[in-house]
Amino acid sequence: MGLFNKLFGGATGKAVSVDDAMNALEDESVDVLHEPADYYVKPLSLENDGDVAIVEAELKAKNVVLLNIAPLVRNPARLKDSLSKLTASASALDGDIARISEDKILLTPSRMKIVKSTKKHR
Repeated sequence: MGLFNKLFGGATGKAVSVDDAMNALEDESVDVLHEPADYYVKPLSLENDGDVAIVEAELKAKNVVLLNIAPLVRNPARLKDSLSKLTASASALDGDIARISEDKILLTPSRMKIVKSTKKHR
């Protein structure tokens, strides 16, 4: 089902006004375009010590976190400390953590592992 069908009723018969949809895009807690899900992939930024607790809460809620670490790159000691805490938290929850780019870290919840290397096929 396409975006316009979801916005204007489509097969569900529930119409959503364009104004409501556009206003909801600014409100992170409202998702008028998608059905509720059991788990989410959430983009978050690591800017201060309080953000570590937010990431840990998301992992406990079984959400995957795509973490932007760019705000702390200029402070290597704080970045290392925060990532150590997050690595311990992911491990304690039987989750996983991996760096996927210069400024992005992927964290997974319980019983979800990240394939960090692939076997080369001949």
